[in-house]
Amino acid sequence: MELHDVQDLMETLYGETDRERGIPATVAWLCEEVGELARAVRKETPERQLHELGDVLAWLSSLANQLDLSLDDAMHRYVEDPP
Repeated sequence: MELHDVQDLMETLYGETDRERGIPATVAWLCEEVGELARAVRKETPERQLHELGDVLAWLSSLANQLDLSLDDAMHRYVEDPP
């Protein structure tokens, strides 16, 4: 699955609900999921870590959709001029 496919899936599944929730609440949920990923990396199984990685990517995709930005475009700088 490509990043744009992830964004499309999230739009199909949750786009309307995510927009109703709004950007500030989406950022808060994303931060919560990053915290859960951090805990999973420290204390959990690879299966749980994979689950949390998926949650972070899903919320990041939701945020990108609400901002009308492309994750593919965001990552492109790493191809052309990595930091």
